[in-house]
Amino acid sequence: MELDIHKVMELLPHRYPFLLIDRVNEFEEGKSLKAIKNVTINEPFFQGHFPGQPIMPGVLVLEAMAQATGLLAFSSMGNAHKSKLYMLVGIDKARFRGQVVPGDQLVLDISLKRNMRGIGMYQCEARINGDVVAEAEMMCSAQDRNQ
Repeated sequence: MELDIHKVMELLPHRYPFLLIDRVNEFEEGKSLKAIKNVTINEPFFQGHFPGQPIMPGVLVLEAMAQATGLLAFSSMGNAHKSKLYMLVGIDKARFRGQVVPGDQLVLDISLKRNMRGIGMYQCEARINGDVVAEAEMMCSAQDRNQ
């Protein structure tokens, strides 16, 4: 199943300039998701990171992966997601193996490893042309919006 930008925006509360997912190409409910972020020179962070040599900040690659975990969780919970915020609660084993530059298509591969007491543990990889540029294990939790 695919999710276009309209469905992505229905599921995630993020908006420009902080929405870092353009499309979901593959989705297996409660198991895995493959999303893309098209990286363009028009991204606001490229003005200062770095002038003359634009590189997407690693923390934003991690944020894109975290947003993809939220899409996997929210896509798997039906309408219950409308009263929830999906919060990042931990990052382990984060590694950066390459740079992300304008013109790249960042492919985010997310798999749910386990769910314990409302906290999902995800294996996340970010790839460009099949090569891993970042990876991490992330823990996220759905919380009521009113907390």
